[in-house]
Amino acid sequence: MKFTVFFLLIFFFASVSHTIHGSKNRVPLFIFGDSFLDAGNNNYINTTALDQANFWPYGETYFKFPTGRFSDGRLISDFIAEYANLALVPPFLQPGNNQYSGGVNFASGGAGALVETFEGSVIPLKTQARNYKKVAGILRQKLGSSEAKLLLSNGVYMFSIGSNDYLSPFLTDSDVLKSYSHSEYVAMVLRNMTSIIKGIYKRGARKFVFMNLPPLGCVPGTRIIDVEQNGECLQQLSDLSSLHNRVLHRVLLNLAKKLKGFKFALYDFNTDLTQMMNHPFKYGLKEGKSACCGSGRLRGEYSCGGKRGQKEFELCKKPNEFLFWDSYHLTESAYKNIADRMWGFTNSSYNIGPYTVTDFFQLP
Repeated sequence: MKFTVFFLLIFFFASVSHTIHGSKNRVPLFIFGDSFLDAGNNNYINTTALDQANFWPYGETYFKFPTGRFSDGRLISDFIAEYANLALVPPFLQPGNNQYSGGVNFASGGAGALVETFEGSVIPLKTQARNYKKVAGILRQKLGSSEAKLLLSNGVYMFSIGSNDYLSPFLTDSDVLKSYSHSEYVAMVLRNMTSIIKGIYKRGARKFVFMNLPPLGCVPGTRIIDVEQNGECLQQLSDLSSLHNRVLHRVLLNLAKKLKGFKFALYDFNTDLTQMMNHPFKYGLKEGKSACCGSGRLRGEYSCGGKRGQKEFELCKKPNEFLFWDSYHLTESAYKNIADRMWGFTNSSYNIGPYTVTDFFQLP
């Protein structure tokens, strides 16, 4: 009996030692951005139901309860974590969350690269970066400087940001776009984004994963903005996201030249989602333009859950047959579909590189 206890103790302390000092083998996932990646941070801030998803029917299929994710189930980042053999990455603001060795989710629904985007209702990218700075400091205290440095440099840093910077002027009747040309506005968004990325790099990040912007004028919520569109894409908005995507690629190539050790993976979310909208059957879906949850034409009115000013809404019976869950966000089945291509389970030309997310979980 004594020998059994002795060996169990040895095993226990060896496991703890591996957990604390095994940074070399660990690849945590740090997540930044907006509602495409928010796993529930907005549950813990003083904001409106417009920027929250902590009510039914959100989360109905996988979790069976609302988690704060803007979907009926899991997000792309949840699937990437699963494929990397990580647990679900918890929101930074989740009470009791102080174990950061597997990564942290800083994303906030409604957030943008500009602090002014939905200001006061969301956690902007700049604040998300400050929260990462806090986590880096805590890890240094827990692990020591060299172990923390190794853990942070091994980490994968995933971003979905920018959509709200372009959506907000259309959704709030702001005249900000009248003050800038499209190229000037895109340049301003990407300057802010670049500055914040450099700050995160300075604190140890080296492996960055970016999703470019979707065709913003073609989601259900923007197809209905102009009645005269008759359900067609809002071209001005899609043009802005396309311009952003072209400049983003150039910005990332430039950062890779200037910052030692900076590596990036860029996923063409825009082209992938466009294909899914236009050819849903190819992806095991039946509906590529109308939302599963909402009201009005294409269920494009942002009323899912009945807590956003309009109590009446419709809910489809089979979310897994739809591309869009609500006016702006995708179903779990769509997110899994995309995550599979990002990871490389299926042949994909949408990884426009130079690395893929899979490379980053395998590279030293």
